[in-house]
Amino acid sequence: MPYLPIYLLAALAAFAFRRSPRTGKTLYPVLLVFFFIVTAFRFEVGCDWVGYLVQYKYDIAFEAQDAPTRDPLWWWYLRTFRTLGLPYPWLNIVPTIVFFAGAHALARRQPDRFAFLVLLWPVLIINIAMSGLRQAAAIGIVCFAFNAFVERRVVVFTLLVLLASTIHSSAIGFLLLVPLVTGNYSRSRLALAALLALPGAALIVSSSAGEIAVNRYVSTGTDATGAAFRVALLAMSGVAFFALLRRPWLATHAADYKLMSIGSLGMIGLVALLPLSTVIADRLGYYLVPVQAIMLARIPVLPLIRFRTFYVLGAYAALGMTLAVWVLFSDHFQQCYVPYRIWLFGMPQTRYGI
Repeated sequence: MPYLPIYLLAALAAFAFRRSPRTGKTLYPVLLVFFFIVTAFRFEVGCDWVGYLVQYKYDIAFEAQDAPTRDPLWWWYLRTFRTLGLPYPWLNIVPTIVFFAGAHALARRQPDRFAFLVLLWPVLIINIAMSGLRQAAAIGIVCFAFNAFVERRVVVFTLLVLLASTIHSSAIGFLLLVPLVTGNYSRSRLALAALLALPGAALIVSSSAGEIAVNRYVSTGTDATGAAFRVALLAMSGVAFFALLRRPWLATHAADYKLMSIGSLGMIGLVALLPLSTVIADRLGYYLVPVQAIMLARIPVLPLIRFRTFYVLGAYAALGMTLAVWVLFSDHFQQCYVPYRIWLFGMPQTRYGI
């Protein structure tokens, strides 16, 4: 799978179509279907493949004491899948549908949905949709929650976040945004929401999911390869929003200004989590990549008088360079993603004797 050339070609097309959104809208379904196929029908591709295969084969996950309470919807899905006797590679399909359904729900609200989807490929699609089934599905549901946030539907937002947390417990943190769903956005209201969120944050950290995360990712000193680069990209995007895009955004896209402002604050805040745990910062950062993609894809239509083309090219170049370094120099990438194989046209011979 030529991961980097796919991004380069798609990014060049998105750049060329930036003044012709109708062309991008026409080609968007083609790109969406292509990304879905290469993600859903991958075979022995992605670092999650062996881990979920062991769960599927031996049912060891259900022997853990925390299995009934942690990520219950995921365990129910896995057990139902096994009970039906479906082949393991089919396990990818439903979570991938959920992920791309959520991404599509956000894309439909964008002036340039083609560019939005292209910007998801280097980090979110390859890193998560192709290598982290549970969080991919949770992110898809959180994308629907983002739409509910913009529409100020507090009950729908809350229920969607709770649903996502039953698949991947990391999504529970978005409950801290519930006080901000309705009402006007201001510094005083943000400060009040932050104050009210402190008890909720303490409850999340002290919960079973929080304790597991601390024991697994903080106490052991486990690091996420490349997390610093991904978090740095998010943080730079957050800074760029407040330094360059905030006023043009408020003037032309006031409806989702609150989401973008809070998302940008979150992107910057992830830097503070890196010394504590690169894994936790990285996991939370993936949820904000769709917000980053909204931001970068909308630059061509914002009323920026100077350097608009430079900002657009810079966004695509930064993601492209990150992907290039990962593809060309990472042993982790070579182990997890090469060679790319697909089972859509028949099951290849397995490399694993499990």
